[in-house]
Amino acid sequence: MIIKSVYSGVPPYITKDGSIIRELMHPAVQGNRNQSLAEAIVPPGSETHLHQHRQTEELYHFTAGRGIMQLGEERFPVEAGDTICIPPGTLHAVSNTGPDDLRILCVCCPPYSHDDTELVVTA
Repeated sequence: MIIKSVYSGVPPYITKDGSIIRELMHPAVQGNRNQSLAEAIVPPGSETHLHQHRQTEELYHFTAGRGIMQLGEERFPVEAGDTICIPPGTLHAVSNTGPDDLRILCVCCPPYSHDDTELVVTA
């Protein structure tokens, strides 16, 4: 059985962290089982909300642009070609510091769930 999606057929939406998301492969849509793959876009001058996932491990692979990644208490530059592992329960956010869209492929295992996304309010 072939499980396939086509980028142009995947509508974008704004997720809880504030990024523009396209769920390229998700069990709720395509029927795969153990993980999800999405593209996140953070426009120039924007940033995602600080958040965590209690159950989900994420891999971020940056495909275009540059920015600053916050992972726990650490902040560091990221750019196209970088890949970051975000363990479950780790606070994280990313800001776009460049002139172009910051594009990220996000792999989630278990698959992404709004219910597993907790926004963090900072004082």
